[in-house]
Amino acid sequence: MSESTFGRGGLSHAPRRRATRAAISQRVAKAIVYSTEPCSFCQRVKALLRAHGVEFDEINLSKDPVGRVELARRTGMMSFPQVLVGERVIGGYADVQRAADSGELDELRTS
Repeated sequence: MSESTFGRGGLSHAPRRRATRAAISQRVAKAIVYSTEPCSFCQRVKALLRAHGVEFDEINLSKDPVGRVELARRTGMMSFPQVLVGERVIGGYADVQRAADSGELDELRTS
């Protein structure tokens, strides 16, 4: 029996591995792209996320004025696109591009 399987004294590391997996799962939460139509920056941000392997769901607010108000309340922004990961606001296209340039976007990769 190796220490990596059972640890010292025969104890399993399974609880620690589960906690690590849970932390990773939270870290790579799926992104949400709030978009509208027509919106060239919305298309660009989705392409950028795909290129970096970041999974996302899209919520199109082009015909949802109540959703637009809620998005503005949540992010403080009234422009599109807006990208969120969990409760964290990444921002619009320029913000996502900066995150890609700095390597931060690659940390969100889920694929």
